[in-house]
Amino acid sequence: MFREKVKRSYRISKYIVYKETLVDGREAFWSFIGSFIGIGIIGFIQSTYLPVLENVFLIGSFGATAVLVYGAIQSPLAQPRNLIGGHFISACIGVTVYKLIPDPVWINAPLAVSLSIIAMQYTKTLHPPGGATALIAVMGTDEIASLGYWYVLAPVLSGVSILLIVALIFNNSTSQRKYPTDGRFSRTIKWMVDPAKTQMQKIKKKISS
Repeated sequence: MFREKVKRSYRISKYIVYKETLVDGREAFWSFIGSFIGIGIIGFIQSTYLPVLENVFLIGSFGATAVLVYGAIQSPLAQPRNLIGGHFISACIGVTVYKLIPDPVWINAPLAVSLSIIAMQYTKTLHPPGGATALIAVMGTDEIASLGYWYVLAPVLSGVSILLIVALIFNNSTSQRKYPTDGRFSRTIKWMVDPAKTQMQKIKKKISS
C-alpha cells in the first residue's frame, strides 16, 4: 500500500514538472522574433546614428522589458500602461534623485529604486524593469548623467516606444497570441494588419448569428 502511494505521488509529481516545463514551440518562436527585432532596432539606431561616446540609446533595463513584453505577454506587468508608465515614472524619479542627491550612492541608489516602486504601485504602472531604469539614471555613465531630464525622452521613452510597437505587431501575428489583454485593442491591431480579413470575419459572424 505504501509503495503504491509512493509510485502514485511520483507519477503526479513527474506530470506536474513536465507540464510546468513544457514550452510551446510557436510561443518560443514569436518570443525570439519579437525580442530580436525590438532590441535589434534600438541597437541598430545606436550603432548607426550615434557617436561611440554617446552610445546610451540601448540601456540595460530594456533587456528585462523584452522578457516581459515578448515572453510573458499575458502578465499584467507587461501591458502597455505598465510598460510606458513604469519606465517614464522611474526615469523621472531617477533623474530627480540624482540631481538632488548626487552622492553618496548608498543613499541615492536605493532611494531612487524605492521611490520608483512606490510611485508605480500608486499609479498602477508596476513594471519591474522600471527599477533598473531609475537605478541607471543614478549610477549610469557620465553620458547618462549629462542628459539630465532628456534621459526620460531618449533613451527611455524612445526605446520603450520601439519595443511597444514591435510587441503590438508580433504579439498579434497569430490567433494564439493576444497583446495587450484588452481584446478591443488587439482587434484594432489585427484590423490594421489585415482589414479585409477582419471585415470578412465580422460578416461571417453576423450571418451565423
